[in-house]
Amino acid sequence: MPRVDGERLTEGELLMFLMTLLVAGNETTRNLISGGARVLAENPEQRAWVAADPTRIPNAVEEMLRWVSPVRSFIRSAVRDTTVEDVAIKEGDYVVIFYGSGNRDEDMFGPTADRFDPARTEAHRHIAFGFGEHLCLGAHLARLEARVVFEELFHRWPAWALAGAATPAPSCLMNGLRHLPVRLG
Repeated sequence: MPRVDGERLTEGELLMFLMTLLVAGNETTRNLISGGARVLAENPEQRAWVAADPTRIPNAVEEMLRWVSPVRSFIRSAVRDTTVEDVAIKEGDYVVIFYGSGNRDEDMFGPTADRFDPARTEAHRHIAFGFGEHLCLGAHLARLEARVVFEELFHRWPAWALAGAATPAPSCLMNGLRHLPVRLG
């Protein structure tokens, strides 16, 4: 059995960890792809710009991550007293990060932070995968999966369009779609 901090994981703990990885990797990547398809369908001139040159897809995926922010929020508790901007945070206080807000930060992404732009040069600075020691374990795989999906989508159907209203998934944690009707063309 694997160990964490020198302690052996029980079979139940190991199964729960593996289930978390499976669900987290599925949900977030699926929400990235459907949200990216939606924003490109809503912006046909930007979709056409990306479709015209497949080398633009990796940067477009970074902008999709910034724009869609598949995870809405995450809560942690402070491990020591600190200050963020002018706000004092005490050890044990709960702190929440809203990824969509951070990914629209004008100080980070400029005056057009409130707009989707697949040519954005600083798109890679998003926090959709977290950061530091909390960086998503599957970040590289999610990027690869999204890139391959959009390469194939652009190759086969470069002019897809919405065929009805998208239905958001009801969730406080995930930013996803339950239904996204599209017309391939």
